[in-house]
Amino acid sequence: GNELSGTGIGASVSADTYAKDVVKLNEIVDALYKNSNKKPSIMAPGGFFEQGWFAKLLKITGPGTLNTVSHHMYNLGAGVDHHLIEHILDPYYLSKVSKTFSSLSQTIQQNGPWASVWVEKSGGAFNSGGFHVSDTFVNSFWYLDQLGMAAAYNTKVYCRQTLVGGHYSLLNTTTFVPNPDYYSALLWHRLMGKTVLGVTTTASPYLRYYAHCSKGRAGITLLLINMSNNTDFIVKARSRSNLKQNLQQTRSEVTDGSLFREEYHMSPKDGDLQSKTMLLNGIQLQLTEKEGIPNLQPIRSRLSSPLYISSLSISFIVFPNFDSPACA
Repeated sequence: GNELSGTGIGASVSADTYAKDVVKLNEIVDALYKNSNKKPSIMAPGGFFEQGWFAKLLKITGPGTLNTVSHHMYNLGAGVDHHLIEHILDPYYLSKVSKTFSSLSQTIQQNGPWASVWVEKSGGAFNSGGFHVSDTFVNSFWYLDQLGMAAAYNTKVYCRQTLVGGHYSLLNTTTFVPNPDYYSALLWHRLMGKTVLGVTTTASPYLRYYAHCSKGRAGITLLLINMSNNTDFIVKARSRSNLKQNLQQTRSEVTDGSLFREEYHMSPKDGDLQSKTMLLNGIQLQLTEKEGIPNLQPIRSRLSSPLYISSLSISFIVFPNFDSPACA
């Protein structure tokens, strides 16, 4: 069943009954795969988080039964809500969902530390998303912000609703041409590694920020989301664990200019937040003549040069030589 946890959506199953069924399922899987070196993982419940219900599920199933706790998230509300764009560009509104991530993380630590967490389904706004919102550039402010937040709370997998179907589709449902969120997901996948780094800043709350060790290479990748409609930001990144060395390094870079960073600046075509066309470093992203994904090439800038983040834009910044002990 779908979304049967807690009070459910249309129908529900008690935590006691659900847990007993999960235990039975585990027995069946063990019997079927008793002669195999590998067996399928068990994931449940695939519904909206309610602390008491999830805690009871973990207590009753016990260690070694439930491998993954899965939950759904649609924190933007209904797709027909005329205030969707306001919600997407409001950092205070987006931060409300951190309570769910935090509470679920604590529930698992206290009742089932053997289980990992998946966001099994999320499309921002439920009931197929928002018309001319969920399939446009503005939706990436919500999407990338939630990917960053989910990772910060140790979410192992984040499943997007949907690849094709509804207004929140990653691909146009008729032409299958990628919508902006597709490219946002692709850049995240290519650039952000599995190790999440702590970041602090004195900037406005309208500048959202997340940092990971870079994927498959040295250094770090910084995700910057500027939700302000009238403020550009100049950003400097420094390692708190080795601040003195980084300051000395920065001064030498001003002299020789030998080190660079890679910048991926994402913005909407013609400055229209509800455009279905994304620009990467000012260049329109469109399929190749053979309908392949275009090259997502960064611009390279000297570390000694200012890093500008324009209003209502999103940027991935890769620092290949950034000194972070967690990424060693």
